Amino acid sequence: MKNVENIRSSLTAEMQKRILIMDGAMGTMIQKHKLEEEDFRGSRFLDHLKPLKGNNDLLSLTQPEIIVGIHKEYLEAGSDIIETNTFSGTSIAQADYGTEDLAYELNFESAKLAKEAIRAYHAEGGLGKKYVAGAIGPTNRTLSISPSVEKPHFRNVTFDELVIAYKDQTKGLLDGGVDIILVETIFDTANAKAALFAVQELMEEEGYPHRPIMISGTIVDKSGRTLSGQTGDAFVVSVSHADPLCLGLNCALGAEEMRPFIERIGVMTNSFIICYPNAGLPNTFGEYDESPEKMSKTLEGFAKDGLINLVGGCCGTTPQHIQAIAKAVQNHPPRQCSSLPLFPNHLLLSGLEPMRIGKETNFVNIGERCNVAGSRLFCRLIKEDKYDEALAIAKRQVENGAQILDINMDEGMLDGVKAMAQFVNLISSEPDICKVPLCIDSSNFNVILAGLKCNQGKAIVNSISLKEGEKDFVEKARLVKRFGGAVVVMAFDEEGQATEIDRKVEICERSFRILVDEVGFNPNDVIFDPNILTLGTGMEEHNEYGINFIKSTALIKEKCRGCRISGGVSNISFSFRGNESVREAMHSVFLFHAIKAGMDMGIVNAGNLVVYSDIDPELLGLCESILWNSDSNATEKLLEYAQSHDKSEKKEEKEELWRSADVKKRLSYALVKGIDKWVVEDTEEARLLYDHPLSVIEGPLMDGMGEVGELFGSGKMFLPQVIKSARVMKKAVAYLIPFIEEANKELSVKAQTLPTVVLATVKGDVHDIGKNIVAVVLGCNNYRVIDLGVMCPTDKILQTAIQEKADIIGLSGLITPSLEEMIHVAKEMQRLKFDLPLLIGGATTSKQHTAVKIAPKYNMPVVHVLDASKSVFVCSALLDEKNRETYMEEVAEEYEDIREDHYENLKGRKYLSLQEARKQKLLLDWSSYTPKVPSFLGKKTFRKFDLQRLRERIDWKPFFDVWQLRGKYPNRGYPKLFNDPTIGSEAKRVFDDAMKMLDGIIANKELEANGVIGFFPANSKEDDILIWSPENGNRKTPIAVFHGLRQQGEKEVKGEAYLCLSDFVPPIDSGLTDYIGVFAVSAGFGCQKLVKRYEEDLDDYNVIMVKALADRLAEAFAEELHLLVRKKLWAYDSDENLPTEDLLSIKYKVRNQIRCV
Repeated sequence: MKNVENIRSSLTAEMQKRILIMDGAMGTMIQKHKLEEEDFRGSRFLDHLKPLKGNNDLLSLTQPEIIVGIHKEYLEAGSDIIETNTFSGTSIAQADYGTEDLAYELNFESAKLAKEAIRAYHAEGGLGKKYVAGAIGPTNRTLSISPSVEKPHFRNVTFDELVIAYKDQTKGLLDGGVDIILVETIFDTANAKAALFAVQELMEEEGYPHRPIMISGTIVDKSGRTLSGQTGDAFVVSVSHADPLCLGLNCALGAEEMRPFIERIGVMTNSFIICYPNAGLPNTFGEYDESPEKMSKTLEGFAKDGLINLVGGCCGTTPQHIQAIAKAVQNHPPRQCSSLPLFPNHLLLSGLEPMRIGKETNFVNIGERCNVAGSRLFCRLIKEDKYDEALAIAKRQVENGAQILDINMDEGMLDGVKAMAQFVNLISSEPDICKVPLCIDSSNFNVILAGLKCNQGKAIVNSISLKEGEKDFVEKARLVKRFGGAVVVMAFDEEGQATEIDRKVEICERSFRILVDEVGFNPNDVIFDPNILTLGTGMEEHNEYGINFIKSTALIKEKCRGCRISGGVSNISFSFRGNESVREAMHSVFLFHAIKAGMDMGIVNAGNLVVYSDIDPELLGLCESILWNSDSNATEKLLEYAQSHDKSEKKEEKEELWRSADVKKRLSYALVKGIDKWVVEDTEEARLLYDHPLSVIEGPLMDGMGEVGELFGSGKMFLPQVIKSARVMKKAVAYLIPFIEEANKELSVKAQTLPTVVLATVKGDVHDIGKNIVAVVLGCNNYRVIDLGVMCPTDKILQTAIQEKADIIGLSGLITPSLEEMIHVAKEMQRLKFDLPLLIGGATTSKQHTAVKIAPKYNMPVVHVLDASKSVFVCSALLDEKNRETYMEEVAEEYEDIREDHYENLKGRKYLSLQEARKQKLLLDWSSYTPKVPSFLGKKTFRKFDLQRLRERIDWKPFFDVWQLRGKYPNRGYPKLFNDPTIGSEAKRVFDDAMKMLDGIIANKELEANGVIGFFPANSKEDDILIWSPENGNRKTPIAVFHGLRQQGEKEVKGEAYLCLSDFVPPIDSGLTDYIGVFAVSAGFGCQKLVKRYEEDLDDYNVIMVKALADRLAEAFAEELHLLVRKKLWAYDSDENLPTEDLLSIKYKVRNQIRCV
């Protein structure tokens, strides 16, 4: 048992030190044996009624020697972990062959065979600790997708059936002795949650020993989603409750295609990253033919960039692939996992897409209309079995700004369990709805369970409480946690519902301690509802309900760190049913103050929130009075107001009032109010006032959106209202576009010749109004705009930029997480060697964030664009060949100043003293180091070096830079730029001239290359490098001292060393003497004579040409001497044989690799 308990810590220690190796495909190796039906049957199943060929799992019983042999081949190839032959080992999958009763036996025997293979491997001299992972596949059925197009709510398997099947399989694996449980090839997260539920239930309730869990999903194509529609980010959120040791991806994609998605998984988790892709994509015959060499080279890139901890192969991979992969990654350190939470103080939820709720998040709207107790229409539709129409209500809620969808089926005449399951299943078939997380709402816990069993995301459970005592509370909480849900806790205990501040705080604090300390809940997954109770009832004891909620909210947040506060907002106005204008005003006033006190979310009608500042002053005063109980007659006064203000008359009066204003004010008013009724006619009226229709956008429409932004930022406007405003803006812009196009006809240019700008709202963000305005403005100024819309993953943006030969990429985002995604895009552009300018814009972006966080990640221009009106100037400057460099120098200098100011402000807490930095210097194990002695000490001179030899080492890119000949992607760099449609022919002409001149220089010996190399004994002393005389062996008085500078900027990663160049030279007290090499070269001897000759002929072209060639020969001489040092003169890599392009890319070996202490 002790050994079992140490498996996780043992694996953790190993994966912190090196990249571990998984095995490859079992199926691929079985196919190589060309087994027939009789082989699968063996002697035991000769009379079985169904065909068994293809049931690979059965071979563990009928051909065990084959399975053991395959395991051994992978072990010998370098696998640290081998998987059991149980991918289809559930009774559900085995039912296709009529062997469902064998499920336990198949898993038990397969586990034993894998263990047997490890014993045999060690008996034959194999080394190293090896592990067996019990493979649990997805089954051949799915909880999230209907097998019937006509019945989208139908499922051919239930959550409970999957749990039973997975438990049976897991029991066999655990009894057979597996070290790890691997839930793999997850195409439907709901299936995986059933498997994880079964595994955790066995370990937590049935006495099975805890084994580490590894989870591997499957992204089915380049969309970055699973078969059931989840993004990789959402998938991670949905399964992380199982505390997986490893999380990652396998199958469906080759390594190259999988890379961006593995990177995203790594961004979303602190678990170790597992990656085992296919051997490329299948060919036309469905076969996988990527070679071990190609696959291993790609995966080595993963390792170099610190993306993985555990790597192997899936479909099409063989022991040869695994051997090549093991060799490729063996010298690269593993991905480093932080012990700190990735998203501290954030509640993570998911539907098809992830959601993060933190301090910077605006109020979260939980749509309330899918509640049979709160919506008569929804209730009627459910009762009449009109689920399609009920779905339309859900869709409208999301469209109107609901970020979470509340579903409640508590009605006396309904079968709540059945109705909940059917509705959640239907939602799963509607991506526009199920992209948001769900709030499963019921006072009947069985109804809650029914919803959880049909939901693949991470949902909110609404609610549990201490009403039935602690035992009941804990049992329900443990179940919610096992499903991976967040939980709403009502301020309710054994004594009843809390109405006073002290009771609310007491119950919530008690509940919090139980959930966090006893059940093990993440504090961020706890949401309290301190009871929003009704005001204006006429009962004096109810008058403080609003005050009590608001004040208790602040106290609960202080005492229960990490929790969230929610509530049913409509409860506050229940006394005024039938008067929607009063109710909406009460909701807005309540939220305005409750949000300031710390309320994070609430169940609201997302489409019917009034702007706080737009409430009639008299009504606003009455709502404030009733909320704060500042007037004992507030209820009577509010009733009188409601009765004396006829809604229809008041509405007509208001319309007449604002409709009488000038058209500019009318457009701004319509935007702020979200009224689109007259926007087309008002836009037309405004168009006639301006010389160009674009001015309507840049004038009154932008003014209105600016006011919307101010109200939103100050908390007086909520997201649903902003969305309504955006719709008005879109309608106005859509009306203007034909007029803008007509106005621009005389200036039109064929689209093929226009500069191309790719615009996208980044992944995780659905806001696009600002981007859309930029698109219109650029389009009106003769740019070809490719608008990719919202929620765009990085690979889609970059692939489109390549395909469309984009000149600029523009990224937009409204929410804070978008900033992280923009940084990721910049990193990918750098990794993939893009050369396009990157524009950054959107409400949450800033010039400071762009300069400090994004620009340093990408070597090409990165520019923050303040608003749509600035986009044309920025794009024009970036594409102006004449002034581009000047503009970029200005931007670079400005951004450098911003960075300096930023870090200067942090200086007091961001820099260590030199003494402290020296204490944390890099410590190397010099005891295991033997210095490589150069072939000579002192100086060696090279005169009249062979120019023909140097010619082969020339880096031609700087040569073309001299002539300002720069090709555009994909025709950048020599020799590709010759294909550039703009400068290719001119570049070829200049290059031919250079070749002709170089021929003459070499033939006539008109330039001379001379150089000198020196090797000297050296040691370090603190930050200095002491250079000793090579002749007299004196180690007391150095002949020179190289003074080093040590890093002092505080490191973000604790324990990271503060480096100085001297750290890499043995200290003087080590007893070792190392060596340092220096050299100087020139190929300019004779250059001035040639220049003078051309100047006398007034030939400026050849003056520049000879200087450029002399410069290139000098650089080539440096490369050649460095190569000579590595191969012969110091000979620390005598076998090096790299082509010139690899030398110029610095792909050669460093002098020594020394182990850190």
